[in-house]
Amino acid sequence: MKHEQLTTLAAIVSTGTFRGAADALNKSQSAVSHAIRLLEDEIGFALFSRSAYRPTLTREGEVFFREASHVLHQMRELKGTAARLRASEEPELSVAITNTLPLSRFLDAIADVGRQFPATHIRLTTESMGGPVARLMAGDADIAIATLDGVVLGDVEAHPLTEISIRPVAHPALAKELGDGVASLAEMQGRIQVVVAGTGGPPFEQSRDVLPGGRRWTVSDFQAKKQVILAGLGWGGLPDHLTEDDRKASRLVAINVEGYPPRHATLHAIRRREAAVGRVGNALWSRLQLAAKSN
Repeated sequence: MKHEQLTTLAAIVSTGTFRGAADALNKSQSAVSHAIRLLEDEIGFALFSRSAYRPTLTREGEVFFREASHVLHQMRELKGTAARLRASEEPELSVAITNTLPLSRFLDAIADVGRQFPATHIRLTTESMGGPVARLMAGDADIAIATLDGVVLGDVEAHPLTEISIRPVAHPALAKELGDGVASLAEMQGRIQVVVAGTGGPPFEQSRDVLPGGRRWTVSDFQAKKQVILAGLGWGGLPDHLTEDDRKASRLVAINVEGYPPRHATLHAIRRREAAVGRVGNALWSRLQLAAKSN
């Protein structure tokens, strides 16, 4: 019984097909089938019923897969422990941050690590929607700060950092036209909704809160989105920490839109379980958690 066989089993269950598992593992379908056949020969019973269009676990297969999942989880933990034990001070640390993060709350933590390890180049990239997770899973970032939307939890370690709220806002003139009630979707379809383009690519694309069938402008980041809305050219959802002063000064007004209530989300520090982690990455990981507790 080999780790590769258990990984293949998990991929078939996750994707629902042998072809999907082959694509996920970057193997041929025949190699996937062969690995499962060898495993079934060794354990003495069938893992999958192949009578239906999609392979389904047999009764024995369900029990076996449940235990195999525990083993795979323990293997990921063990690999992570090994990576931390052999960690060295890395020349560069890449952190991918969602542009909804109130960065000022965590700058001290990042600065402390920068002072502790002055030889390490800390690279911060701000991303939209699924961008931070896409960078992390592609190996282009050591740590991501984002929501857990679209994340396979077994592949990552995650710790909550902060809560954010995003609510629809508009220029006072537009808010006055809409009135104090709830603006219907039909009414809002004639108004320009300003949205931020995702940077995660198709596998990590997120397009929540986009009005179906409405007029739309797309911008690259939340600062540009805010400027367009402040100019009275459209409406859209913005994080509360970006609009607090403008709402207090009545430069922006929260609006009520049918089906678009204020949305609350938890941002997490996320890292891949099996990735090699250096001393600087471990230091920042710990420091971010401390910062989260003090905020």
